[in-house]
Amino acid sequence: MIDSQHPHVSILRQCDMLKISRSSFYYKCKRIKSEDLELMRLIDKQYLKTPVYGSRSMRNYLRRLGYNKINRKRVQRLMRLMGLEAIYPKPKTSKPHPEHKIYPYLLRNLEINRPNQVWAADITYIPLARGFMYLVAVIDWHSRKVLSWRVSNTLDTDFCVGALKDAIRCHGRPEIFNTDQGSQFTSKDFTDVLKDHGINISMDGRGRFQDNIFIERLWWTVKYHYVYLRAFDNGAALRNGLKHWFEYYNQDRFHQALDGLTPDEVYFKEHDMLKAA
Repeated sequence: MIDSQHPHVSILRQCDMLKISRSSFYYKCKRIKSEDLELMRLIDKQYLKTPVYGSRSMRNYLRRLGYNKINRKRVQRLMRLMGLEAIYPKPKTSKPHPEHKIYPYLLRNLEINRPNQVWAADITYIPLARGFMYLVAVIDWHSRKVLSWRVSNTLDTDFCVGALKDAIRCHGRPEIFNTDQGSQFTSKDFTDVLKDHGINISMDGRGRFQDNIFIERLWWTVKYHYVYLRAFDNGAALRNGLKHWFEYYNQDRFHQALDGLTPDEVYFKEHDMLKAA
């Protein structure tokens, strides 16, 4: 899909148009055993149900499914590859990156009652028929609207920065942006974009699953209602499928928590009311 010899459109611009990171274009896929891919799918499904499971619990779960010879080191390796870790309170000395600044959590006891008051972002693992990719999404906390998203072959920073810039370009800027303490979000490239636009930076307490609950619910919905029901052959098929699914999610899928309205209905109605006020 990307023409490295194109005379007028750079590789960076082509990647930007396709919503993929530049590093994904240069990434050389490492062959993964089919059994490991199946284990990763099983781990991912169980992690959505029990995010407190670490490598020991996940190993025991897999053994109950019949993988009797699997050991903890293998589970640790696969969970690390997927970007997963058990969610539970951890010491403050445990930092995602020793050189990255950690910002305070700003949402405690905050009433979130309007669009563009708080945005949040997170990354999740997406299985393919013969591999996997990572998905990042930016969501408006009040309306649940998915403002932007991108996929990547690697857990790099630039596809997260690209999604952030997409959201700001299309929807303005929020008052507060909340993430976990992952190195992609604590990186200077990511936080500088927020600072340049005058956005207050908020980060979850280390291991606090509930701090970013709405986007965790989004991952459960997109996987159980869409991804797990299909087998995507490659990244292009995944991107095309997600494009249509997120359009459906924003425009047609109503939420009980939104009084039966869709994310777009809540976001644009209240956003227009605020502009008119």
